[in-house]
Amino acid sequence: MNTQLFGERIPPRIRNFFSFPNPVNEVAARIVAGMVVILSIIVLITGQWWLMFLIAYGFLARVATGPTLSPMGLLATRVIAPRIAQPRLVPGPPKRFAQTVGLIFSVTALVLHFAAGLSVAAGVVLAVLTAFAALESFLGFCAGCFVFNYMIRWGLVPKSVCEECLKFDSTRT
Repeated sequence: MNTQLFGERIPPRIRNFFSFPNPVNEVAARIVAGMVVILSIIVLITGQWWLMFLIAYGFLARVATGPTLSPMGLLATRVIAPRIAQPRLVPGPPKRFAQTVGLIFSVTALVLHFAAGLSVAAGVVLAVLTAFAALESFLGFCAGCFVFNYMIRWGLVPKSVCEECLKFDSTRT
């Protein structure tokens, strides 16, 4: 077995650890989004900006490993979702893209608040993140997934990345 991380092969154990599920249980994804909404609202109302590190870590963990290293992801996939609804499976790549966008927004809010001292701008960025997480959680509309599907249609993302995506309604993946 070749153990070169940047070569042709990555050891299966590492590859499996740093993987994102495909398909994804949309019920669990919506629950995680709801947790992001709650935590974000707490930050916005209380001004406890240190909680943004938890939000950013959660997005980073989910981008890197799916729910494996994400406390919110684990709670949603292993505890809450199985108790409230049957799984609704949707393609994973658009959800990973959406998590990446959430990571960018949360890190941007962190940098604006802690590095640049621009708390109002950080609050605006966090409010936008909260709005999109609320759309996902309450209405099932994943804006990142919507954009990802258009990126495939426009040729910005190869169709081979997610052939299943083209079979789904872009507002529901």
